[in-house]
Amino acid sequence: MTHLRPAFHVRPPRGYLNDPNGPIEAGSDVHLYFQYRPTLDMDVPVEWGHATSSDYVRWTLHRPAMAPHPGGLDTDGCWSGNTVWDGDRIRAFYSGRVDGLPYQSVLTAVSDDGGRTFGPPSQAVPDPAPAEQAIMFRDPFVWREDNTWWMAVGVGYAGRGASIRLYRSADLRTWTTEDDLAELPRSHAGGDDTGAAWECPQILTLDGRRIAVVSSWSPEGGPNQVLSFDVAVPTLPHRVDHGTNFYAASALRDSRFGPLLFGWLTEGRDKLGWTDGWAGVISLPRVVRLGADGSLRSAPVPTVETLRIGSGSPADGVTTGAQCEIEVPDGPGRVVVHFDDYERLEIELDPAADTLTIDRGQASLDAHAHDGRMQATQAFDPTSDRPAARIFIDGSVVEVFTSGGRALSTRVYPTTPPPWRIEAPPTARHWSLAP
Repeated sequence: MTHLRPAFHVRPPRGYLNDPNGPIEAGSDVHLYFQYRPTLDMDVPVEWGHATSSDYVRWTLHRPAMAPHPGGLDTDGCWSGNTVWDGDRIRAFYSGRVDGLPYQSVLTAVSDDGGRTFGPPSQAVPDPAPAEQAIMFRDPFVWREDNTWWMAVGVGYAGRGASIRLYRSADLRTWTTEDDLAELPRSHAGGDDTGAAWECPQILTLDGRRIAVVSSWSPEGGPNQVLSFDVAVPTLPHRVDHGTNFYAASALRDSRFGPLLFGWLTEGRDKLGWTDGWAGVISLPRVVRLGADGSLRSAPVPTVETLRIGSGSPADGVTTGAQCEIEVPDGPGRVVVHFDDYERLEIELDPAADTLTIDRGQASLDAHAHDGRMQATQAFDPTSDRPAARIFIDGSVVEVFTSGGRALSTRVYPTTPPPWRIEAPPTARHWSLAP
Protein backbone atom coordinates (compact mmCIF):
# COMPACT_ATOMS: atom_id res chain seq x y z
CA MET A 1 0.00 0.00 0.00
CA THR A 2 1.82 3.09 -1.23
CA HIS A 3 0.08 5.43 1.23
CA LEU A 4 1.89 3.65 4.10
CA ARG A 5 5.37 4.42 2.77
CA PRO A 6 7.13 7.17 4.75
CA ALA A 7 8.22 10.05 2.52
CA PHE A 8 10.32 12.41 4.70
CA HIS A 9 11.86 9.82 7.03
CA VAL A 10 15.03 8.04 5.93
CA ARG A 11 14.09 4.76 4.24
CA PRO A 12 15.53 2.99 1.20
CA PRO A 13 12.96 2.16 -1.50
CA ARG A 14 13.24 -1.56 -0.76
CA GLY A 15 14.88 -3.96 1.66
CA TYR A 16 15.29 -4.10 5.42
CA LEU A 17 16.57 -1.18 7.52
CA ASN A 18 17.30 -1.22 11.23
CA ASP A 19 19.83 0.56 13.50
CA PRO A 20 20.99 4.09 12.60
CA ASN A 21 24.78 4.36 12.81
CA GLY A 22 27.45 7.02 13.03
CA PRO A 23 25.81 10.37 12.25
CA ILE A 24 28.54 12.94 11.66
CA GLU A 25 28.69 16.48 10.33
CA ALA A 26 31.08 17.15 7.45
CA GLY A 27 31.02 20.80 6.47
CA SER A 28 27.47 21.77 5.56
CA ASP A 29 26.30 18.16 5.30
CA VAL A 30 25.47 15.46 7.79
CA HIS A 31 26.20 11.82 6.97
CA LEU A 32 23.93 9.15 8.42
CA TYR A 33 24.64 5.45 8.14
CA PHE A 34 22.27 2.61 8.95
CA GLN A 35 22.00 -1.17 9.07
CA TYR A 36 20.70 -2.30 5.68
CA ARG A 37 19.88 -5.43 3.75
CA PRO A 38 18.81 -4.92 0.11
CA THR A 39 16.08 -7.56 0.53
CA LEU A 40 13.84 -8.76 3.36
CA ASP A 41 15.88 -11.97 3.63
CA MET A 42 17.35 -11.88 7.15
CA ASP A 43 20.15 -14.25 6.05
CA VAL A 44 21.63 -11.58 3.78
CA PRO A 45 24.66 -9.96 5.50
CA VAL A 46 24.14 -6.43 6.82
CA GLU A 47 25.76 -3.46 5.04
CA TRP A 48 26.05 0.16 6.10
CA GLY A 49 23.49 2.12 4.13
CA HIS A 50 24.27 5.80 3.63
CA ALA A 51 22.30 9.04 3.40
CA THR A 52 23.31 12.71 3.50
CA SER A 53 21.46 15.94 4.19
CA SER A 54 22.21 19.63 4.41
CA ASP A 55 19.28 20.34 6.75
CA TYR A 56 18.55 17.05 8.62
CA VAL A 57 15.12 16.67 7.00
CA ARG A 58 15.74 16.33 3.23
CA TRP A 59 17.88 13.28 2.60
CA THR A 60 19.77 11.90 -0.37
CA LEU A 61 20.37 8.16 -0.44
CA HIS A 62 23.70 6.81 -1.70
CA ARG A 63 25.22 3.45 -2.39
CA PRO A 64 26.13 1.51 0.76
CA ALA A 65 29.26 2.93 2.36
CA MET A 66 30.46 -0.34 3.88
CA ALA A 67 30.00 -4.00 2.97
CA PRO A 68 31.30 -7.24 4.49
CA HIS A 69 34.76 -8.47 3.54
CA PRO A 70 34.59 -12.17 2.56
CA GLY A 71 36.64 -14.24 4.94
CA GLY A 72 37.17 -11.31 7.34
CA LEU A 73 35.86 -10.50 10.80
CA ASP A 74 32.75 -8.91 9.26
CA THR A 75 32.11 -11.58 6.63
CA ASP A 76 28.52 -12.07 7.85
CA GLY A 77 27.68 -8.43 8.48
CA CYS A 78 28.86 -4.90 9.29
CA TRP A 79 26.79 -4.17 12.37
CA SER A 80 26.28 -1.18 14.67
CA GLY A 81 28.81 1.47 15.63
CA ASN A 82 29.65 5.14 15.12
CA THR A 83 32.04 7.48 13.32
CA VAL A 84 34.49 10.19 14.41
CA TRP A 85 36.92 12.55 12.74
CA ASP A 86 40.48 11.20 12.71
CA GLY A 87 42.37 14.20 11.40
CA ASP A 88 40.86 14.89 7.99
CA ARG A 89 39.46 11.37 7.61
CA ILE A 90 36.28 9.81 8.95
CA ARG A 91 36.96 6.70 11.00
CA ALA A 92 34.23 4.15 11.74
CA PHE A 93 34.07 1.79 14.68
CA TYR A 94 31.58 -1.04 14.33
CA SER A 95 30.73 -4.65 15.15
CA GLY A 96 31.79 -7.33 12.71
CA ARG A 97 29.67 -10.47 12.64
CA VAL A 98 30.89 -13.95 11.82
CA ASP A 99 28.26 -16.65 12.18
CA GLY A 100 29.21 -19.19 14.84
CA LEU A 101 31.52 -16.91 16.83
CA PRO A 102 30.35 -15.98 20.35
CA TYR A 103 30.92 -12.22 19.96
CA GLN A 104 30.84 -9.49 17.35
CA SER A 105 34.40 -8.18 17.17
CA VAL A 106 34.97 -4.43 17.46
CA LEU A 107 36.43 -3.30 14.13
CA THR A 108 37.64 0.01 12.75
CA ALA A 109 37.83 1.25 9.16
CA VAL A 110 38.73 4.57 7.55
CA SER A 111 37.11 6.65 4.81
CA ASP A 112 39.44 8.66 2.60
CA ASP A 113 36.65 10.05 0.40
CA GLY A 114 34.67 12.12 2.89
CA GLY A 115 32.49 9.32 4.25
CA ARG A 116 31.24 7.85 0.99
CA THR A 117 33.09 4.54 1.38
CA PHE A 118 35.21 2.82 4.04
CA GLY A 119 38.33 0.75 3.51
CA PRO A 120 39.25 -2.66 4.91
CA PRO A 121 38.78 -3.13 8.66
CA SER A 122 41.13 -4.07 11.46
CA GLN A 123 40.27 -5.23 14.97
CA ALA A 124 40.33 -2.36 17.49
CA VAL A 125 40.16 -4.24 20.81
CA PRO A 126 40.25 -7.97 21.71
CA ASP A 127 37.13 -10.03 22.16
CA PRO A 128 36.28 -10.90 25.79
CA ALA A 129 38.16 -13.82 27.32
CA PRO A 130 36.03 -16.90 28.19
CA ALA A 131 36.70 -16.37 31.90
CA GLU A 132 34.82 -13.07 31.77
CA GLN A 133 31.55 -14.94 31.11
CA ALA A 134 30.23 -12.25 28.79
CA ILE A 135 26.96 -13.26 27.15
CA MET A 136 27.11 -10.42 24.63
CA PHE A 137 29.73 -7.93 23.38
CA ARG A 138 29.02 -5.46 20.57
CA ASP A 139 28.20 -1.95 19.32
CA PRO A 140 31.16 0.40 19.99
CA PHE A 141 30.64 4.13 20.53
CA VAL A 142 33.73 6.37 20.42
CA TRP A 143 33.95 9.99 21.55
CA ARG A 144 36.55 12.58 22.55
CA GLU A 145 36.51 14.15 26.01
CA ASP A 146 39.26 15.97 27.96
CA ASN A 147 41.77 15.41 25.12
CA THR A 148 41.25 11.65 25.40
CA TRP A 149 39.45 9.21 23.15
CA TRP A 150 36.98 6.93 24.88
CA MET A 151 35.14 3.84 23.64
CA ALA A 152 32.01 2.32 25.14
CA VAL A 153 30.95 -1.20 24.15
CA GLY A 154 27.70 -2.91 25.11
CA VAL A 155 28.08 -6.07 27.15
CA GLY A 156 26.23 -8.40 29.49
CA TYR A 157 27.70 -10.82 32.03
CA ALA A 158 26.26 -14.15 33.14
CA GLY A 159 24.85 -13.71 36.63
CA ARG A 160 25.73 -10.00 36.79
CA GLY A 161 23.60 -8.14 34.28
CA ALA A 162 24.08 -5.40 31.73
CA SER A 163 27.20 -3.28 31.52
CA ILE A 164 29.13 -0.75 29.46
CA ARG A 165 32.74 -1.71 28.91
CA LEU A 166 35.08 1.27 28.68
CA TYR A 167 38.38 1.81 26.85
CA ARG A 168 40.64 4.83 26.41
CA SER A 169 43.15 5.86 23.75
CA ALA A 170 45.42 8.75 22.83
CA ASP A 171 45.39 8.07 19.09
CA LEU A 172 42.34 5.91 18.16
CA ARG A 173 44.67 2.98 17.47
CA THR A 174 45.95 1.63 20.80
CA TRP A 175 43.27 1.09 23.42
CA THR A 176 43.55 0.46 27.17
CA THR A 177 40.79 -1.26 29.12
CA GLU A 178 39.32 0.79 31.96
CA ASP A 179 36.84 -0.17 34.68
CA ASP A 180 33.35 -0.67 33.26
CA LEU A 181 31.57 2.66 32.91
CA ALA A 182 28.28 1.43 34.40
CA GLU A 183 26.64 -1.85 35.36
CA LEU A 184 23.15 -2.84 36.48
CA PRO A 185 21.77 -6.23 37.52
CA ARG A 186 18.70 -7.11 35.51
CA SER A 187 15.63 -5.55 37.11
CA HIS A 188 12.54 -3.53 36.27
CA ALA A 189 12.38 0.26 36.42
CA GLY A 190 9.05 1.95 35.87
CA GLY A 191 7.78 -1.28 34.37
CA ASP A 192 10.65 -1.55 31.88
CA ASP A 193 13.05 -4.50 31.76
CA THR A 194 16.57 -3.08 32.19
CA GLY A 195 17.99 -6.00 30.22
CA ALA A 196 20.47 -8.83 30.58
CA ALA A 197 22.78 -6.79 28.32
CA TRP A 198 22.88 -3.36 26.70
CA GLU A 199 23.05 -2.82 22.97
CA CYS A 200 24.08 0.38 21.23
CA PRO A 201 25.49 2.31 24.23
CA GLN A 202 25.69 6.04 23.42
CA ILE A 203 27.35 8.57 25.73
CA LEU A 204 26.20 12.19 25.86
CA THR A 205 27.54 15.01 28.01
CA LEU A 206 24.62 17.08 29.28
CA ASP A 207 24.84 19.71 32.03
CA GLY A 208 28.32 18.43 32.82
CA ARG A 209 27.09 14.86 33.38
CA ARG A 210 27.81 11.71 31.40
CA ILE A 211 24.46 10.37 30.28
CA ALA A 212 24.29 6.88 28.81
CA VAL A 213 21.61 5.91 26.30
CA VAL A 214 21.30 2.13 25.99
CA SER A 215 18.99 -0.38 24.33
CA SER A 216 17.99 -3.09 26.79
CA TRP A 217 18.27 -6.63 25.40
CA SER A 218 17.92 -10.19 26.62
CA PRO A 219 18.77 -13.55 24.99
CA GLU A 220 15.22 -14.82 25.34
CA GLY A 221 13.30 -11.67 24.48
CA GLY A 222 15.62 -9.72 22.18
CA PRO A 223 15.19 -5.92 21.99
CA ASN A 224 13.15 -4.15 24.67
CA GLN A 225 13.35 -0.40 25.42
CA VAL A 226 15.78 2.47 25.01
CA LEU A 227 16.81 3.75 28.46
CA SER A 228 18.96 6.63 29.67
CA PHE A 229 20.75 7.23 32.95
CA ASP A 230 23.56 9.19 34.57
CA VAL A 231 26.50 6.77 34.52
CA ALA A 232 27.14 7.72 38.14
CA VAL A 233 23.64 6.46 39.08
CA PRO A 234 22.74 3.59 36.70
CA THR A 235 20.09 2.36 39.15
CA LEU A 236 17.79 5.21 38.03
CA PRO A 237 17.14 4.57 34.33
CA HIS A 238 14.50 6.50 32.39
CA ARG A 239 12.66 5.57 29.24
CA VAL A 240 13.75 7.67 26.25
CA ASP A 241 10.64 7.19 24.07
CA HIS A 242 7.19 6.41 25.46
CA GLY A 243 5.81 4.86 22.30
CA THR A 244 5.98 1.31 21.02
CA ASN A 245 8.43 1.37 18.13
CA PHE A 246 11.68 3.23 18.95
CA TYR A 247 14.92 1.27 19.36
CA ALA A 248 18.71 1.33 18.85
CA ALA A 249 19.25 5.06 19.36
CA SER A 250 22.31 6.61 17.72
CA ALA A 251 23.79 9.87 19.06
CA LEU A 252 25.52 12.82 17.48
CA ARG A 253 27.13 14.48 20.48
CA ASP A 254 27.83 17.80 18.78
CA SER A 255 25.71 19.18 15.95
CA ARG A 256 24.68 22.63 14.80
CA PHE A 257 21.54 22.10 16.93
CA GLY A 258 23.25 20.54 19.95
CA PRO A 259 23.16 16.87 20.99
CA LEU A 260 20.93 14.75 18.73
CA LEU A 261 19.45 11.26 18.75
CA PHE A 262 18.25 9.16 15.83
CA GLY A 263 16.34 5.90 16.31
CA TRP A 264 15.15 2.86 14.41
CA LEU A 265 11.35 2.88 14.14
CA THR A 266 10.41 -0.79 14.13
CA GLU A 267 7.55 -2.10 12.06
CA GLY A 268 4.60 -2.50 14.42
CA ARG A 269 3.22 -5.28 12.24
CA ASP A 270 3.81 -9.01 11.95
CA LYS A 271 6.39 -10.15 9.43
CA LEU A 272 3.62 -11.77 7.38
CA GLY A 273 2.46 -8.21 6.69
CA TRP A 274 5.73 -7.23 5.00
CA THR A 275 4.30 -7.79 1.56
CA ASP A 276 5.49 -4.59 -0.11
CA GLY A 277 9.25 -5.23 -0.16
CA TRP A 278 10.45 -2.88 2.59
CA ALA A 279 10.64 -2.68 6.38
CA GLY A 280 12.16 -0.27 8.87
CA VAL A 281 12.59 3.51 8.96
CA ILE A 282 14.75 6.06 10.79
CA SER A 283 13.10 8.51 13.21
CA LEU A 284 13.20 12.26 12.87
CA PRO A 285 16.40 13.61 14.42
CA ARG A 286 15.74 14.74 17.99
CA VAL A 287 17.42 17.52 19.91
CA VAL A 288 17.85 16.21 23.45
CA ARG A 289 18.27 17.91 26.80
CA LEU A 290 18.22 16.84 30.44
CA GLY A 291 14.98 17.21 32.40
CA ALA A 292 14.80 18.18 36.06
CA ASP A 293 14.29 14.51 36.96
CA GLY A 294 17.41 13.46 35.04
CA SER A 295 15.49 11.97 32.11
CA LEU A 296 16.16 12.83 28.48
CA ARG A 297 13.69 15.26 26.95
CA SER A 298 13.31 15.55 23.17
CA ALA A 299 12.17 17.95 20.48
CA PRO A 300 12.19 17.51 16.71
CA VAL A 301 15.09 19.10 14.88
CA PRO A 302 14.06 22.75 14.18
CA THR A 303 14.40 22.46 10.39
CA VAL A 304 11.42 20.10 10.25
CA GLU A 305 9.31 23.26 10.04
CA THR A 306 10.75 23.90 6.56
CA LEU A 307 8.75 20.89 5.34
CA ARG A 308 5.49 22.75 6.01
CA ILE A 309 3.48 23.73 2.95
CA GLY A 310 1.77 27.07 3.39
CA SER A 311 0.92 28.91 6.58
CA GLY A 312 -1.28 26.23 8.12
CA SER A 313 -5.00 26.01 8.69
CA PRO A 314 -7.37 25.00 11.49
CA ALA A 315 -6.97 21.26 11.98
CA ASP A 316 -10.51 20.44 13.05
CA GLY A 317 -12.45 19.05 10.10
CA VAL A 318 -9.61 19.29 7.61
CA THR A 319 -8.83 16.48 5.19
CA THR A 320 -5.20 15.50 4.92
CA GLY A 321 -2.81 13.43 2.92
CA ALA A 322 -0.41 10.88 4.37
CA GLN A 323 2.26 13.48 5.29
CA CYS A 324 1.21 16.14 7.77
CA GLU A 325 1.85 17.91 11.06
CA ILE A 326 -0.84 18.70 13.63
CA GLU A 327 0.04 21.20 16.34
CA VAL A 328 -2.04 21.49 19.51
CA PRO A 329 -1.02 24.66 21.40
CA ASP A 330 -2.61 23.72 24.71
CA GLY A 331 -4.94 21.20 26.33
CA PRO A 332 -7.07 19.48 27.29
CA GLY A 333 -8.12 18.05 23.98
CA ARG A 334 -8.37 15.08 21.70
CA VAL A 335 -7.02 14.58 18.19
CA VAL A 336 -8.56 11.83 16.10
CA VAL A 337 -7.32 10.92 12.63
CA HIS A 338 -10.28 9.27 10.92
CA PHE A 339 -8.85 7.04 8.20
CA ASP A 340 -12.40 5.89 7.34
CA ASP A 341 -15.60 5.03 9.20
CA TYR A 342 -13.92 2.05 10.89
CA GLU A 343 -10.23 2.96 11.27
CA ARG A 344 -8.97 5.81 13.43
CA LEU A 345 -6.03 6.93 15.55
CA GLU A 346 -6.78 8.73 18.83
CA ILE A 347 -4.46 11.04 20.76
CA GLU A 348 -5.63 12.38 24.13
CA LEU A 349 -4.09 15.37 25.94
CA ASP A 350 -4.93 15.51 29.66
CA PRO A 351 -3.10 18.38 31.42
CA ALA A 352 -4.84 17.64 34.72
CA ALA A 353 -3.25 14.18 34.81
CA ASP A 354 -0.16 15.50 32.95
CA THR A 355 -0.46 12.68 30.41
CA LEU A 356 -0.59 12.24 26.66
CA THR A 357 -2.07 8.96 25.43
CA ILE A 358 -2.02 7.39 21.97
CA ASP A 359 -4.59 4.70 21.22
CA ARG A 360 -4.10 2.74 18.00
CA GLY A 361 -6.57 0.01 18.97
CA GLN A 362 -8.84 0.94 16.04
CA ALA A 363 -6.15 2.18 13.66
CA SER A 364 -6.20 -0.74 11.23
CA LEU A 365 -8.36 -3.57 9.95
CA ASP A 366 -5.18 -5.35 8.85
CA ALA A 367 -4.85 -8.50 10.97
CA HIS A 368 -1.05 -8.16 10.93
CA ALA A 369 -1.00 -4.60 12.33
CA HIS A 370 -0.26 -4.21 16.05
CA ASP A 371 -2.60 -2.28 18.30
CA GLY A 372 -2.58 -1.05 21.91
CA ARG A 373 -2.26 2.15 23.93
CA MET A 374 0.82 4.07 25.02
CA GLN A 375 1.13 6.94 27.47
CA ALA A 376 3.68 9.56 28.50
CA THR A 377 3.54 11.02 31.99
CA GLN A 378 4.92 14.43 33.00
CA ALA A 379 4.01 15.28 29.45
CA PHE A 380 3.45 19.03 29.58
CA ASP A 381 5.34 22.14 30.55
CA PRO A 382 2.96 25.13 30.44
CA THR A 383 5.84 27.50 31.23
CA SER A 384 7.64 26.64 28.00
CA ASP A 385 7.09 28.31 24.65
CA ARG A 386 6.49 24.92 23.01
CA PRO A 387 3.06 23.68 21.90
CA ALA A 388 1.44 21.06 24.10
CA ALA A 389 1.82 18.51 21.30
CA ARG A 390 3.29 18.29 17.82
CA ILE A 391 2.04 15.28 15.89
CA PHE A 392 3.91 14.13 12.77
CA ILE A 393 2.33 11.63 10.41
CA ASP A 394 4.35 10.19 7.54
CA GLY A 395 2.53 7.25 5.99
CA SER A 396 2.68 4.53 8.64
CA VAL A 397 4.92 6.59 10.97
CA VAL A 398 3.53 8.60 13.88
CA GLU A 399 5.85 10.66 16.11
CA VAL A 400 4.48 12.91 18.86
CA PHE A 401 6.48 15.47 20.88
CA THR A 402 5.05 17.23 23.92
CA SER A 403 5.83 20.58 25.54
CA GLY A 404 7.44 18.71 28.43
CA GLY A 405 9.88 17.03 26.06
CA ARG A 406 8.28 13.60 25.94
CA ALA A 407 8.44 11.68 22.68
CA LEU A 408 6.13 8.85 21.57
CA SER A 409 6.83 6.91 18.38
CA THR A 410 4.55 4.31 16.88
CA ARG A 411 3.43 2.78 13.58
CA VAL A 412 -0.09 2.51 12.16
CA TYR A 413 -1.37 0.67 9.08
CA PRO A 414 -4.77 1.95 7.95
CA THR A 415 -6.07 -0.01 4.99
CA THR A 416 -7.79 3.07 3.59
CA PRO A 417 -5.65 5.56 1.62
CA PRO A 418 -6.04 9.35 2.05
CA PRO A 419 -7.74 11.70 2.17
CA TRP A 420 -8.14 11.28 5.92
CA ARG A 421 -10.25 13.51 8.16
CA ILE A 422 -8.92 15.16 11.33
CA GLU A 423 -10.94 15.89 14.43
CA ALA A 424 -9.11 18.28 16.75
CA PRO A 425 -9.52 21.09 19.31
CA PRO A 426 -10.47 24.45 17.77
CA THR A 427 -7.00 25.93 18.40
CA ALA A 428 -5.12 23.09 16.68
CA ARG A 429 -3.30 23.79 13.40
CA HIS A 430 -2.58 21.54 10.42
CA TRP A 431 0.12 21.61 7.76
CA SER A 432 0.71 19.31 4.85
CA LEU A 433 4.39 18.36 4.75
CA ALA A 434 6.52 18.18 1.63
CA PRO A 435 7.83 14.68 0.90
